[in-house]
Amino acid sequence: MGDERNVAVDEGRPGAARVGLGTIAREWGRIGCTGFGGPPTHIALLRRLCVDRRRWIAAAEFEDAITATNLLPGPASTQLAILTAWRLRGVPGALVGGVCFILPGLVLILALAALFLSGRPPLWVRGAAAGAGSAVAAVALHAAWSLVPASRQRAGRALPARARWLCYALLGGAAAALTGPWLVLVLLAAGLTEVAVRTGGRRSPRGRATAGWPVLAAAPALGGGLPALAWVALKVGALSYGGGFVIIPLMQADAVDHYRWLDDGQFLNAVALGQITPGPVVQTVAVVGYAAAGVWGGLFAAAVAFAPSFLFVLLGGRHFDGVRASERVQAFFTGAGPAVIGAIAGSAIPLTLALRHGWQYAVLAGAALWLLAARRGVVSALLGAGALGVAAALAGRPVG
Repeated sequence: MGDERNVAVDEGRPGAARVGLGTIAREWGRIGCTGFGGPPTHIALLRRLCVDRRRWIAAAEFEDAITATNLLPGPASTQLAILTAWRLRGVPGALVGGVCFILPGLVLILALAALFLSGRPPLWVRGAAAGAGSAVAAVALHAAWSLVPASRQRAGRALPARARWLCYALLGGAAAALTGPWLVLVLLAAGLTEVAVRTGGRRSPRGRATAGWPVLAAAPALGGGLPALAWVALKVGALSYGGGFVIIPLMQADAVDHYRWLDDGQFLNAVALGQITPGPVVQTVAVVGYAAAGVWGGLFAAAVAFAPSFLFVLLGGRHFDGVRASERVQAFFTGAGPAVIGAIAGSAIPLTLALRHGWQYAVLAGAALWLLAARRGVVSALLGAGALGVAAALAGRPVG
């Protein structure tokens, strides 16, 4: 173990501590198995491993890595796991660390999808699904609220900046509730508006070349089958700025409304499964893939959704410091950030409307009190809601 603390020149990251691939597989796999609770838990476990316990990465460098991954679309905690492994062992480390971090939660969520989406699941399973799904809208509100302080601080104290922050948040919320897959255009518009305000309208030489890709990415794919599933998964992996919950309205519009792989209740179950399993909420796309094409569809959707995270780190890791220093990049995320928060909060509206039975609204209210008033954890809220759903089913309440 002592040789893992030595500093050596690695092919991917000069000056990084050279760590064996077996060690990376073991440690990142352990975090993938125990990382219940979402990104805050993942970040804490990675910090404890890489900074506090093994001292592979300096504290300041780790904080910079958090900032860099938060500037990227996609699941930030997954990208942090990939980036820290890349810093230790280059490309092989990034691949091994990322796969071992993702795989435990992916296997578990596919197993649960097979149980919850089977043709005739047992009554208690249907009750647990209906109960946990009832709490998903409260989880979305909780996720949005947790992002507000940092975003408001980033916007600054000036009254015009605070007013723009509020406008962006309201527009993001309205877009999530009303526009479905076209939400990304609102996020883009908010970011570009803030760039224009903060940089005096100076144009980037790359602006015209890249401005149109979100329009294409937001549009639904033609046809169906695996190409459609790949398109949906790619949007999930490439457009989830600010946290996994921003992809919920995107996925709901495609998986439920357009392709009808899931109904509203099953989609709520999919989001709940993404929360109670270790790993990022982006793994919800594996449930969508399972519904569309079975186990192989789930694996395929997950592979497509996580591919952008690996590419961002492998191709751009050396440039993260320059990206973080860019005035335009910082301005873009100052504008897009509150729109993302609004979108996450706004996703609670269609999630609430998807509930079918009166008792589910009572469970939703209880989950909201548990999360927002008592400030307790998401996993306990979903498990408690699932238990209430089982009780409701056994008491003869409708759960279908």
